[in-house]
Amino acid sequence: MTTAATSYYRRTSPTTFAPTEHVQGAWRETEQHMGPVSGLLTHALETTSPRPDLQLCRISYEILGVIAADESTVEVEVVRPGRTIEMLEARMIIGGRTAVRATGWRLAIGDTAAVAGGQPEPLPAPNTWPSSDISTFWSGGYIDSLDFHIDPASEPGSCRAWLSTEIDLVEGEPSSDLARFTALVDAANGIAARQPPKEWLYPNTDLTLHFFRTPRFAEDDHRVGLDARAIWGPSGVGLTSTTLYDAAGPVGRAEQILTVRPMP
Repeated sequence: MTTAATSYYRRTSPTTFAPTEHVQGAWRETEQHMGPVSGLLTHALETTSPRPDLQLCRISYEILGVIAADESTVEVEVVRPGRTIEMLEARMIIGGRTAVRATGWRLAIGDTAAVAGGQPEPLPAPNTWPSSDISTFWSGGYIDSLDFHIDPASEPGSCRAWLSTEIDLVEGEPSSDLARFTALVDAANGIAARQPPKEWLYPNTDLTLHFFRTPRFAEDDHRVGLDARAIWGPSGVGLTSTTLYDAAGPVGRAEQILTVRPMP
């Protein structure tokens, strides 16, 4: 990993990326956190055969193993082309093995403002809640790169928060609001944790995002809102479900399936 960086990744060729210290995961120092990975793969999906007439509204990531903090190759292809519906697939390959696979649905854009409805209530404004230091609970370069404002009424298994970062996604490259937004969503499982990570392991093996509206950042406010709930079942499986917000209101939902077990 490169050091003293202002981005999560540095492009080393048209299809390869070197991670910086800011991608460092919370469970192991030698692995990448899924947050920056999901942002990078969203960036790849958006910039491959772009279709401004279609909205990238569902992204599903499959985590196929430990995501080593090494240089990766990102491959993208359109697997289901279409006039109004299209699917793409992106793969992060590390050491010759696919570490993460992402599929994205693009759907046609249309004017449905007259029938829009059903959205959840907005979160309180970002500055309503105090800045929070979670370094005693979670550690790692990625967590250190984030600014947290957490609802003081949050409790284990249920948390509302606003997150932001000053770190760019790819060095020297513009990235969309959607890509920067998705780079923060995977933190939902961590803030809604039911038990301390020093006593229990509960990594997610997937991350699925559904957006009914594309997230947009204000010029001076790049915060991501999370209303996260974690359920742990009785047989070693859990589920973290999160409503997602930008400053204008709700934009969609995230789901993460967890493998839960005591720390060895």
